[in-house]
Amino acid sequence: MTSGSARPLPIRTERVTVPVGADDAAPMGGYLARPDSPGVFPAVLVAMELFGVDSHVRDVCDHLAGLGFVALAPDFHHRTDPGVELPREPAGRERGFELLHLLTRDQVLADVGASIAYVRALGSPRVGMVGLSMGGHIAYLAATEFDLDAVAVFYGGWLTGTEIPLSRPEPTLARTDRITARLLYLIGADDHVISPAEQQQIASALKEAGVRHEFVVYPDRGHGFLGTAPDTAADAWSRVDALLKGDEEGAAVN
Repeated sequence: MTSGSARPLPIRTERVTVPVGADDAAPMGGYLARPDSPGVFPAVLVAMELFGVDSHVRDVCDHLAGLGFVALAPDFHHRTDPGVELPREPAGRERGFELLHLLTRDQVLADVGASIAYVRALGSPRVGMVGLSMGGHIAYLAATEFDLDAVAVFYGGWLTGTEIPLSRPEPTLARTDRITARLLYLIGADDHVISPAEQQQIASALKEAGVRHEFVVYPDRGHGFLGTAPDTAADAWSRVDALLKGDEEGAAVN
């Protein structure tokens, strides 16, 4: 998964427990990957797809750790099905949607806040976020609430309406003017979850709010291309790497 010519750093990984301060929340599990070398490294939260913190999400964390980041993937399903890893097939997708509809905005924001505190306690001076699909929505939402350095949203859906609890009481897109992070939104033109009209709504909201951003549409690509289209994934990773490392050229207002 590594992009570019630089050799990735050696990494170490572990399962961790993240305390969540909310009264109704048990401690949250997570997967942590970081460079296996001394030093202080910036952090990136990795927001999972509806399938849980599975091998694909862990691969994303490992990739980011190899680039020099402390990468933490919180288990946002910890209240309802802790530690779940659903198969990427119809039955797993059906269960994932059930769990998605149990996630509330307040719960997820509490989990993100706890995760930020966790990586800051490890010494990370900056915190960014990468989100995949459902996690892309979470990352976009988090960018409206927290002082994140940079946020990369891979095909984040359900932003424009109120059909899921994460996007209530008002659509998450309506909060765009609260975003202070540099933001990268990556989407396939043929995404079956986010229609062309919704893609245009998201792009327009970012522009009208003056968010420092890049909105990238990949022709002939659908949902989930990070795990299915190596050429597109390589280009996407090069953009994410530049964003997280502070390359302002890739995060201008478009």
